[in-house]
Amino acid sequence: MTRDHNYSALQEYGGVKGLTNLLKTNPEKGIHGDEADLSCRANAFGANRYPRKKGKSFWVFLWEACKDLTLVILIVAAAISLVLGIATEGIKEGWYDGASIAFAVFLVILVTAVSDYKQSLQFQHLNEEKQNIQVEVIRGGRRIQVSIFDIVVGDVVALKIGDQVPADGILISGHSLAIDESSMTGESKIVLKDQNSPFLMGGCKVADGYGTMLVTAVGLNTEWGLLMASISEDNNEETPLQVRLNGVATFIGIVGLVVAAMVLVVLFARYFTGHTTNPDGTVQFVKGRTGVKSTIFGVIKILTVAVTIVVVAVPEGLPLAVTLTLAYSMRKMMADKALVRRLSACETMGSATTICSDKTGTLTLNQMTVVRSIVGAIELQPQATIDKLSHTVTSLVLEAIAQNTSGSVFEPEVMPHDGSTVEVTGSPTEKAILSWGLELHMKFAVERSKSAIIHVSPFNSEKKRGGVAVIGRDSDVHVHWKGAAEIVLALCTNWLDVDGSTHEMTPDKANHFRKYIEDMAEQSLRCVAFAYRNLDPKDIPSEEQRINWELPDNDLTLIGIVGMKDPCRPGVRDAVELCTNSGVKVRMVTGDNLQTARAIALECGILTDPQASAPVIIEGKVFRAYSDAEREAVADKISVMGRSSPNDKLLLVKALKKNGHVVAVTGDGTNDAPALHEADIGLSMGIQGTEVAKESSDIIILDDNFASVVKVVRWGRSVYANIQKFIQFQLTVNVAALIINVVAAISSGNVPLNAVQLLWVNLIMDTLGALALATEPPTDQLMKRTPVGRREPLVTNIMWRNLFIQAVYQVAVLLTLNFRGRDLLHLTQDTLEHSSKVKNSFIFNTFVLCQVFNEFNARKPEELNIFEGVSRNHLFLAVVSVTVVLQVIIIEFLGKFTSTVRLSWQLWLVSLAIAFISWPLALVGKFIPVPQTPLKNLILKCWPKKKKQGDEGAAPPV
Repeated sequence: MTRDHNYSALQEYGGVKGLTNLLKTNPEKGIHGDEADLSCRANAFGANRYPRKKGKSFWVFLWEACKDLTLVILIVAAAISLVLGIATEGIKEGWYDGASIAFAVFLVILVTAVSDYKQSLQFQHLNEEKQNIQVEVIRGGRRIQVSIFDIVVGDVVALKIGDQVPADGILISGHSLAIDESSMTGESKIVLKDQNSPFLMGGCKVADGYGTMLVTAVGLNTEWGLLMASISEDNNEETPLQVRLNGVATFIGIVGLVVAAMVLVVLFARYFTGHTTNPDGTVQFVKGRTGVKSTIFGVIKILTVAVTIVVVAVPEGLPLAVTLTLAYSMRKMMADKALVRRLSACETMGSATTICSDKTGTLTLNQMTVVRSIVGAIELQPQATIDKLSHTVTSLVLEAIAQNTSGSVFEPEVMPHDGSTVEVTGSPTEKAILSWGLELHMKFAVERSKSAIIHVSPFNSEKKRGGVAVIGRDSDVHVHWKGAAEIVLALCTNWLDVDGSTHEMTPDKANHFRKYIEDMAEQSLRCVAFAYRNLDPKDIPSEEQRINWELPDNDLTLIGIVGMKDPCRPGVRDAVELCTNSGVKVRMVTGDNLQTARAIALECGILTDPQASAPVIIEGKVFRAYSDAEREAVADKISVMGRSSPNDKLLLVKALKKNGHVVAVTGDGTNDAPALHEADIGLSMGIQGTEVAKESSDIIILDDNFASVVKVVRWGRSVYANIQKFIQFQLTVNVAALIINVVAAISSGNVPLNAVQLLWVNLIMDTLGALALATEPPTDQLMKRTPVGRREPLVTNIMWRNLFIQAVYQVAVLLTLNFRGRDLLHLTQDTLEHSSKVKNSFIFNTFVLCQVFNEFNARKPEELNIFEGVSRNHLFLAVVSVTVVLQVIIIEFLGKFTSTVRLSWQLWLVSLAIAFISWPLALVGKFIPVPQTPLKNLILKCWPKKKKQGDEGAAPPV
C-alpha cells in the first residue's frame, strides 16, 4: 500500500486512525516502547537495517598486492634463480638466493596487504557511523532520540525541516510539510504532503514544515532499503594530495627505470666482455668456456639487480603513507568529536585561511534561558511574574507560546510533588520559550486543546519569523507570529497594554520598544518578539486552498519581547586566539542582530575593538546590496556579519574564495547547505545540524563546539606535515641507494647491496617508514605556522636542504667504504671473497642504521630537538625497535639468505657511530639559512630566457 501510494487501500483500512488501531499505536503518544514491545515488532515486521555488501576480503588485498609489476618481475626472477641455483649448486646450497628473494617479496606483499585491509575496515566503520542518524520518536507520550536503526513499524516519528524520513510511513498530522523526493524519484520537485497525499518514502528529506508520521515499513520492505542494499560505499576516493603524490611517485619511478636500464646495459657489457669478477677474483664469463647454465645464472643475477634498483627507486610508500595518515587522522578525529565524510577534507583543512562560523551552538553553548521579558509594554520582574497582566493578555501570551511552536512538553498523568518529570523538547530557542511558559503556569496540553491550528507558516531563516493561525472555541481566529524582535516590531502597527487594550504604535512607542531590544542585545541576549492579529473567519480559505495560503503578517499587534541568554562555550576564546595566531581568520556569521553579534564576538575574541564599525561588522542586507566587485573588496575586512540569511553566507564564501582564501564554513540548517557545499571545507553540526546540512558537509562536528573545529585544523595540518616528513625520509633513502648501487655497478660491475638487501631496505622505507612517520600526532608547533597555500610545493627548500645533507653524507661514507673498505676495516689479511662479504655486510648494516637515525631526523624537519615527544609516539618507537631487532637477526642469524656474514661487535659499534653522526650533522644543517622562494622558481630565475624576435631590447642574435 505504502510503496504503491494506494490511497483507496488506506481508506479501506479506515484511514490513518484505522491503521494505528491495527498496529496498536496511539497517534499522539506512540507505542509503549518497552523491550518486549520493540522486540515483538522487530520480529513481526523486521528491523530498520539492510544487508550491506561485504567489503573486500584480506585475500583480495593480498592478490592486488601481488599484481605490482616490479614484484611480479622479482617473483619470476626468484623462481628462475631457485631452479638454476639448485641445478648448479645442488639442493642443499642452491636454494638460498631464490628463496631469499621470494621471502623478501612475500614480506613486502604481506605488509602492504595487511595495511590496506586494516584501512578498509577503518573506512567501513566510519561509513556505519555516518549512516547512524538520530531520529526523534514519540514513545509512551515522550519525545526521545533513537538511532535510525532502532525504528520499528508502528513508531510515531516527529519530522521537521532538514530531517531525513527514516522509513516508509503515512502522515498523521503536519503543517506545510514539503518533502524533497529527488533521492528516490530522481526529480527535484518538492512534494507537499497532506491528508490527501499522506505517503512518505524513507530516504527523502523534509524541505519545509513539520509533522508526525506513522512508520509502516522498515529495512528491506522499503524502496530506500532495497536501494541501499544494492549499492556499496566506494572508499577509493583519491584526495588531491594522493593525486599529486601519485604524480611524484610516477616521475621518480620513471627516473628509476631509466637508471636501472642504464645499469643493466653497463652490467651486461661488463659481464660479456669479461670485466665482471667473482668474490674470489675469478672472471665470471669467459667466451667459449662458460657454460649455458652459468651464463643464464649470471644474466638472472644482473636482471635481479636491475629490478631491485627499480623496486628501491619506485616510492610505493608515498600513496600508502597518505592512506595511512588519512586513516589514522580520521580515527583520531573521531575521538576529537569530528566525523570525516570526505577524505579530501582532512588535508584541505590544513590549508584553511579563514573559518566562517555560526554563533548559536558553535561559539555559544546553545542552552537558551529567558532572562528578560517585556509584556504589555512593561518589564516583568522577575521575568515570569504575571500578576500585573490582565486575563486577556495572559491568555494571548500562553496561546502564542503553546500553539506557535515546533517543540512539545511532556507531563506525566501522575505528577510528582517536585515536578521534576516535566520534559521540554524542541530546538534550544523553543525549549527556552516553552520553559518560560511553564514558569507562567502554562498547562501545555490544556492550552493546546483550547484552540485548533488551521495553518502554519514554519520558521524560516530568510524571513526570520514563523506564524500560526488558530481558531478558538468561540470561532475567533488569531494569527500569531514569533521571530527576530526588530523584524516583528517593524510589522506591528499596534501594541497590547497590560489591561488588554490595544494602542497605536507611534514612532515614540516604537523607539521605546527598540530601546529595550538594543539594551538586551548589548547584554548579548537573543531577542524574540510575539505579535498577533485577529482575522475574520470569512477571510480564511477553504481547506483545499490553504496549502498555498500565505498567512497575513501586516497590521500586527505587539504582545511582548523576551531576551534569551546563550553563554559562550568555555574554551572558545582560547580556540579563536589559537586560530588567529596560526594565520586563520575567524569570522562570525549569524542571524542575530548586530548588537548581540558584537557582544558575543567581543566575548569570544573575534572582535577586539568595541567601537568596530562597517565593514568590520556588517549587516547581511548591506553586504547583499553590494556588487560582486564591492563584495570582493570588503570580504577580507569582515569579522562579524549580523542579520545574515543563508544566501548572504553563500555570497561571503564566494567572495572570499575569489580573493584566494581556502574557506571553511560551519552550518546547521537546511538553508546552510549551499554555503557548506560551496566552501572548500563544509563543517556541519552533529547535534543541531539537519540531515540536509550533514549531507552537504565534508566533516560533521559531533559536539557542535568551535574548539573541535580548531582540532580539525590541527589534524589537517598534521596530515600535510606527516606526508612531508615521509617524503623527506623516502627521497633520502632513494637517492642514497640509487647513487651507491649505480656508481658501484658502473665502476666495478658488482653492487654492494644485493636484491634481498635492497628489498629489506624497501620494506623499511616504504611500509615501516610510512607507519612510523605517517602516524605522528599533531603538535602545538603546527599551529604556530601559517596555512599551507594551495599551490605550495610538497618538497620545501628546508626539506631539500635536509635531504641533500643526509644523502651526501650517506653516499660519501658508503662509497668510501665500498672502494676503500678492505683497507679501512683492516680486512686485507682475509681472502678476497670473505673480505668482500664482510665489507658488503658492513655497508648494508651501516646503510640500514643510517635510515633508523634518518627516521628520527625526518620527524622534525625544522626543529632542533628531533627527540621531543618521541616517547609519546608508541607506534614510532615500536617500528624503530622492530627494524633494529630484525636487522640484528638478518646479520647475525640469516646470513645464508641475505648473502651477509656475522659482524664483530667492533664493526657494529662503528656502524652505529657512522649512523649516529647523521644526527649532529642534521642539527648543524638546520642553522643553514634557506631562501623562501621555492627551488623551482629559483632555478627558473637563473635560467636564461629566450627573447622572441621583435621584443623591445632583445639581444642581437649571436
